[in-house]
Amino acid sequence: MTRLAVFDCDGTLVDGQADVCWAMERAFTRAGLTPPDNHDVRRIVGLSLPAAVRSLAPALTDEQNRAVTEFYRTSFRARREEGLLDEPLYPGIAELLQALHGAGWQLAVATGKSDRGLAACLASHGIAHLFTSLQTADRHPSKPHPAMLEAALLEVGAEAHEAVMIGDTSFDMLMARSIGVASIGVGWGYHAAPELLASGAARVAQTAADLAAALEEALP
Repeated sequence: MTRLAVFDCDGTLVDGQADVCWAMERAFTRAGLTPPDNHDVRRIVGLSLPAAVRSLAPALTDEQNRAVTEFYRTSFRARREEGLLDEPLYPGIAELLQALHGAGWQLAVATGKSDRGLAACLASHGIAHLFTSLQTADRHPSKPHPAMLEAALLEVGAEAHEAVMIGDTSFDMLMARSIGVASIGVGWGYHAAPELLASGAARVAQTAADLAAALEEALP
């Protein structure tokens, strides 16, 4: 039996909130708009960029949304090229991924990041080789649309009952629930545990060790 663990990235594998908040503030400012509060920005981490901007500022015109989106991309890219990005892995995640891979699990990522951003993030931590499938916002609708998760299942050759979605936001849980995939929330990200549970999470792990145990229970 195939066992597939699909991970969100920001807020689940890595803590990139500081850079996301910085880039969003810079993007709105460059577009001549009032930047959103950082708390609100953290709430939309995980959505694709245009959807995130729309959620933060629904009154913007399409032209303004495109401007903010492009300013965000260029600012984030420049920060990466300057070596200023700070996207540390959460404690125990590297060891968890290695252990799952060694135990025969197939691993995938479903993220609102771009292809380039995800590739750079995984490469910087030396974990890219552990993943069989990488699904990003470049090729799919924003979460909670299930396209990314469906693509991961197809690429790996797994059925919905053979997979678990792991994420820190309700977007991840709702995406999984919509196609009958089990989901586990993580308590170290950007949405609170009660919200994750209400959105379909079977449980919320508080540490990487807790997540390992939850995965074994979900797909023994």
